[in-house]
Amino acid sequence: MSDKKIFIFDTTLRDGEQVPGCKLNTREKIELALQLEALGVDIIEAGFPISSPGDFQSVEEIAKIVKNATVCGLSRAVQKDIEVAAAALKPARRPRIHTGIGTSDSHIKNKFNSTREEIIERAVQAVKWAKNFVDDVEFYAEDAGRTDNDYLARVVEAVIRAGATVVNIPDTTGYCLPDQYGEKIAFLMNHVPNIDKAILSCHCHNDLGLATANSIAGIVSGARQIECTINGLGERAGNTSLEEVVMVIKQHKQLGFYTDINAKELNPMSRLVSDTMRMPVQPNKAIVGANAFSHSSGIHQDGFLKDASTYEIINPEEVGADGSKIVLTARSGRSALAFRLQKIGYSYNRNDIDTIYQTFLQVADTKKEVMEEDLHTIAKAYNETTVTA
Repeated sequence: MSDKKIFIFDTTLRDGEQVPGCKLNTREKIELALQLEALGVDIIEAGFPISSPGDFQSVEEIAKIVKNATVCGLSRAVQKDIEVAAAALKPARRPRIHTGIGTSDSHIKNKFNSTREEIIERAVQAVKWAKNFVDDVEFYAEDAGRTDNDYLARVVEAVIRAGATVVNIPDTTGYCLPDQYGEKIAFLMNHVPNIDKAILSCHCHNDLGLATANSIAGIVSGARQIECTINGLGERAGNTSLEEVVMVIKQHKQLGFYTDINAKELNPMSRLVSDTMRMPVQPNKAIVGANAFSHSSGIHQDGFLKDASTYEIINPEEVGADGSKIVLTARSGRSALAFRLQKIGYSYNRNDIDTIYQTFLQVADTKKEVMEEDLHTIAKAYNETTVTA
């Protein structure tokens, strides 16, 4: 397999579900899991089995029905957690246990009242417990973004030696700048002797709006898995957005990376998650927002109508969107007005449009958007005036 493939680890059903009000029942989780598999994700993190009987059941049922993707269950570095995760994942064709512990000094001292050495021991023990049940074990070093690099390298080396096949380097608080996160991944690639025995994974949060940038910096520096969610859902300000990283990789071919995601399903998947989780997508959201392919400025509209590539770097159909939209507002120009009038059956020359445009602006200044019925009214009024004249 090419080392340029980026594995897409979707945690919409686990981290995404942690958004207040977004809890899913088992039926909803199964529906989304099947669609995630159809989308082409490599790993589906189905839940946190020990957290509740309902989540255990969801992970177990997803493990039964998913055929191609790896099904993953989260656990803490606690023996009972790992045993319960293993039980839930037992029916899976490709099971993965995702276990770990905080590694930053903040977590070690304030959360665990422990020492660096004890944390390494607990990390190694957790991986060994998980290896008793599955071959594929992912270890997360929580708050790796704020963990000292030399110590983090020791942790990574130890868990790989214990059997971890993937090591997750979370920027848990969304603190890192892209160059800092990239340098952290590069440091691990260059200072962990057995790094060739495992895949490094990026799990970036969006507290400073840098999750996508950090994830891309991570793969450029050597990571080969990105952990993400549909619509960027997740704890606090959210996780890395699946649709964003997939399309960054697709658009920037010079990076040489690829994923197995079917991009045409991105917008339908976004709508399904939004509807199922009852969480609207902000209109200006990249790739899947309602305004992602809308143009309302006259300068933009004129350029777009002459050549779509002047203002769109992605063809809407490429990501399953309904198509580009010319939205008429008081900022719109004559070319957009003529285009929209022609779309509803009116054909005018330039002089006509110059006259109609003045009426259009009067209407546009009173409304947020000039709709189709407004255009009919404007056109009919103009036609009556010209007939009378």
